[in-house]
Amino acid sequence: MDPFSAEGELINIHNAFHQGQYQNVVDFDTSALSPENQLPARVLQLRARLALGQTDEVLATVDGEDETPDLAAVKALALHAAGNGEAALTLAQELADNYPDNAAVQVLGATVLQGQGRSEEALAVLAKHQGGLEAVALIVQIHLQQNRADLALKEVQAAKRWAQDSLLVNLAESWVGMRVGGEKYQSAFYVYEELASAPGTSAPLSIVGQAVAEIHLGRLPEAEAALSAALKTYPDDAELIANTIVLNVLAGKPTEDLEAHLEQVQPSHALLTDLQEKSDLFDTAAAKYAARVTA
Repeated sequence: MDPFSAEGELINIHNAFHQGQYQNVVDFDTSALSPENQLPARVLQLRARLALGQTDEVLATVDGEDETPDLAAVKALALHAAGNGEAALTLAQELADNYPDNAAVQVLGATVLQGQGRSEEALAVLAKHQGGLEAVALIVQIHLQQNRADLALKEVQAAKRWAQDSLLVNLAESWVGMRVGGEKYQSAFYVYEELASAPGTSAPLSIVGQAVAEIHLGRLPEAEAALSAALKTYPDDAELIANTIVLNVLAGKPTEDLEAHLEQVQPSHALLTDLQEKSDLFDTAAAKYAARVTA
């Protein structure tokens, strides 16, 4: 096979993954890929299976393959997705110490670290990247979660100088746009609208992006219609469920069933973690004012 064609096929798998076409990634025939592209493609397919909720299957698949750092990084991510945060964190930290220059270790290890609330550790791991667009995108996400839109924008602007037409850079710019607000909401909406309308690219990611932009633009009925239709096709997509929960809160609709379903699909999801933290804080505050009964 032409090596340039093989590289193009790997790029297609990457793009499909980042567009949220997870089943397409899983089903992709990788037999014709060059040997050096086989492992990156396999990692993407395993990550796609995690995104589809096949956590136990992925853990079984990578069991005993810890000597391959890329697959060990997948295992760490799978442990995190399964709710085994302590084991995931330990493995991610070990991999980051032993394989600091491995791209999969950087991205997947940092994802676990961020998921465990260790943002600065995650950024330190990602800082070692050598032109990795996934690393750039994750750095942008972490800065946005830190409410540092200025740093996220700086990262995007730097990446645009060497990867102007990259899908990930365009997506990252739209993430920043939705945090900055104003006219940037509409610009972000156009990015996702174009992504969703491209042939063969309809997927949860683009639908979620459109819906979030619609919410920011005050178009709740349009967002609800998009998310509801998508959930019928992808009922177990964690991000669709999570964003529907947010939309229901804004619309004054119940969320209990959706929260229970998200707990089944991805118990470690950031929304559930945040809700539990807020609930614990409320209980702690309420306890200070509980009635005291004396004998």
